[in-house]
Amino acid sequence: MTNHNKLNPVSVLNNTASQPDFGRTPLFSRLGAFFLVIGMIVAFFISQLIGIYVAGKWLLPAVKTATVGDVFLFGGNDGTVVSVSIIISCALITALSVLILRLKSADVRQYLALKPFSLAVGMGLLGVLILFMIGSQVLTYVLDKSPLVFVDPLYQSVSSVWLLVFAMVIVAPIYEQLVFRGILWSAIAEQFSAPSYSEQRCALVASIITSLIFAVIHLQYGIYEISTIVVLALIFCYARLKSGSLILPILLHILNNGTAMWQYLSQVS
Repeated sequence: MTNHNKLNPVSVLNNTASQPDFGRTPLFSRLGAFFLVIGMIVAFFISQLIGIYVAGKWLLPAVKTATVGDVFLFGGNDGTVVSVSIIISCALITALSVLILRLKSADVRQYLALKPFSLAVGMGLLGVLILFMIGSQVLTYVLDKSPLVFVDPLYQSVSSVWLLVFAMVIVAPIYEQLVFRGILWSAIAEQFSAPSYSEQRCALVASIITSLIFAVIHLQYGIYEISTIVVLALIFCYARLKSGSLILPILLHILNNGTAMWQYLSQVS
């Protein structure tokens, strides 16, 4: 993807068209940003529960008259239900994020950095991601870990493997990046707009906070996997920062998930 306004790698933070405008009053107050973070995390989980419940009631005839608990129990282990629930969650979270920014009279595309990025920057971050994936794969092999074991019941029960691939490889990265490298990253970074704070520090604080939260919400993983997700999330943050665009971390996330899914399918087929 080519950006007609080529980014200067040294002063990428000064790109006011894609980064929070540190010269203006933050869109969210400190308290507002705090509640936004808490609210989006809660909304993230609630959207998943709504997705599973709606998809479960729709797709599982056996639970038409079952209790709510049974719907979550059976639906949460059904590949088709989980896949559809991811799509529903994406729609709900996207709508909520846009609604919040609209209510704050913000430019949605600018605040979320939905813009093209430099091809050179994209290729550089692709190299970083490949190095991470190689290192992670080696470490996983040495430690004899199976990070995708949670996919087994989903793969075995999904009506179409392509639905599972679409949901986990394409849809999940879109709304996860929208939340953590989009609205939350911008809301946290803009809090440090005082002259005593450098723009690099703003980005660093936002990256660390959102990366830790992003890793912790992946409840299906163990300590080792969560640790690697922190590193992966920091790479996504760096991509957001370096490119000035949310699109690059979305694409890198899709590539990472796609590679992991390809490895998993190669092993089980």
